[in-house]
Amino acid sequence: MNKLVLFLLLISSLLFTACGSGQSWEKEEETIEVSNRIISDDVNVEWELVEKQASDEETLIRLKISYNGIPIQDFDVNHEKLLHLIIVSEDLSYFNHIHPEYLGDGVFEITNQFPAGGKYRMVADFKPTDGSSVSKLEWINVKGKVAEPVPINVDNVFERVVDKKHVSMSIEPQIEAGKELTMKFSLTDEITRQPISNLEPYLGSIGHVVVLSEDGERYLHVHALENQGTGPDALFETEFPESGVYKVWGQFQKDGQVFTVSYVVKVP
Repeated sequence: MNKLVLFLLLISSLLFTACGSGQSWEKEEETIEVSNRIISDDVNVEWELVEKQASDEETLIRLKISYNGIPIQDFDVNHEKLLHLIIVSEDLSYFNHIHPEYLGDGVFEITNQFPAGGKYRMVADFKPTDGSSVSKLEWINVKGKVAEPVPINVDNVFERVVDKKHVSMSIEPQIEAGKELTMKFSLTDEITRQPISNLEPYLGSIGHVVVLSEDGERYLHVHALENQGTGPDALFETEFPESGVYKVWGQFQKDGQVFTVSYVVKVP
């Protein structure tokens, strides 16, 4: 082998090594970027209740949000709020959707007047600035006299009248677990029977819908289709993860007032 061939082989070897080093460095950069993002499974919410002293007083709810033991400092606005707190009684008869105030260092606080003592399902929806959207569920025991449970009866007809508004709901195609579905809410004035076409945006969209399974273990934050206008129909897309009984709460706003309508559905 002559000196020219040896020289060319040496140059080729050096170029190959340099290219390999560049590829390895790029992969390392990608790994570092991913590792700096907040993983939802490692986000922890510590719940604290400062109990009411009398039946007509409100309970202070405090949430402390951390990641690997360190308070999360920054949160993104999601549907116009930093944190959405859903409160549902064990029998699904009580529902409240409120928005705690952020005090810094991962701490949110708000007061709520619970109708009775007992178990309540708490759901916190939020998005750390360096992570994806997070939903954390917790059962909380509230002191006080426990009310008689309200039976959870499946609705045969999805129609309700709330605050003089007639609201009907349909689900298409045929309801089934694991299938992409569209919920349509149609609203009319109870007295005039005229379609309600002046709904106001609520939390950045035509409305807001959440779903909770009968046992409180499966929670769905349903998203409204974009660019829907102001009624009388409101469309939402969702998918029930498993068969079973679920309760649906739809929230809309008109004349500055938010009203809530609910239905119980059975998913085959």
